[in-house]
Amino acid sequence: MNRKSIVVKIGGSILKHRKDLDSVLNQFRNLIENKQLETIIIIPGGGIFANFVRHIDDTLNIGEDISHWMAIYSMNFNGKILSKRYSYLEKTEEFSELKGTKENMLIFLPFKYLYQIDELTHSWDVTSDSIALYIAYKLGYKECYLIKDVDGIMDDKHQILKEISTKEYELMKKDQKLAQIGNINELKKSKPIDPYLITLINQCKLSCIILNGKNSESRILNYFSGSDKRTQIYTKISFD
Repeated sequence: MNRKSIVVKIGGSILKHRKDLDSVLNQFRNLIENKQLETIIIIPGGGIFANFVRHIDDTLNIGEDISHWMAIYSMNFNGKILSKRYSYLEKTEEFSELKGTKENMLIFLPFKYLYQIDELTHSWDVTSDSIALYIAYKLGYKECYLIKDVDGIMDDKHQILKEISTKEYELMKKDQKLAQIGNINELKKSKPIDPYLITLINQCKLSCIILNGKNSESRILNYFSGSDKRTQIYTKISFD
């Protein structure tokens, strides 16, 4: 595999568990040391802070505009915590620094940039998933990676779909052929992406890959190391 730069969103479910976060970052550092990746731009999820904003909105109805920006600032807050916890991770809120960075791993704090250009819908449908893909698009990349605590998207037989197009996803969703599970934790396993991501994948014409960073497995390392994809667990969503 040629060396390349990527945008990676690390979800709040990974950020809040130190063991999982250590594993994810160590896998990426390994890929850089082995020259399989050149630059990793990290987009932090909003995590518990964004969930708190959602709770405030549900309780006080503060509105989509305020909620949108508060949730994005939660991503900044998590990014600052991440940089403070891991001394080798630098952070920036200047979009112009991303392309020319000499850092191997760099945290991007997106609030300032997104507030200035303000092109994304102000809605809870837009979360850090869509924001990470949008940043990848603005950088001219062809794909975006979402590191979560789920294996990917499941069909109604609870099988992980390794490759699925946005059209196939929408058809399966309409025909109820995605896993239909009752409780919220298992529902997340079936539909682990925000509602706007499919629309944005089509608009930006980028692919999006979901990888599980939980339980200290080597899913990330294996994916980028060029090992047999048939033995790997992931979901790649492609545009139509």
